[in-house]
Amino acid sequence: MNKSFKFLYFVLCVTASSAFANNNNAVIGQWQTIDDVTGKRKSIINIYDQDGKIYGKITRLFRYAGEDQDPICVKCKDERKNKKVMGMIVIKDLKKRGNQWSGGTILDPKNGKTYRCKIWLDEGKLKVRGYLGLFFRTQTWHKVKR
Repeated sequence: MNKSFKFLYFVLCVTASSAFANNNNAVIGQWQTIDDVTGKRKSIINIYDQDGKIYGKITRLFRYAGEDQDPICVKCKDERKNKKVMGMIVIKDLKKRGNQWSGGTILDPKNGKTYRCKIWLDEGKLKVRGYLGLFFRTQTWHKVKR
């Protein structure tokens, strides 16, 4: 191989591996949640990778007049019971499977219920689906621009 071909090959390999890494980490970052019933923004969730699994932590709450400004999860049934919602990990243990992340759970702090969860990207937006038996609910979250 000549030097220019080796260099071109190296550049292509780096570009391809970077694109693959970006695709795998496309859900990582700050996402604004939108209530699928009211259409109002609810929170900012920081989605991050920990040991090859995806987690989501509440980093900001949008509270409206008449709402508790610093709520706790009184209806939670696990270790999150009576803990502050702000800073709470609400998405746990999602694993990459094809074009989506699934196999973990999502907590709705409002009702304290934990659901099976899967997430996927759709035209730059994050689709978040929680399952309870055969029933499911899907929300669309928006990437927070810095």
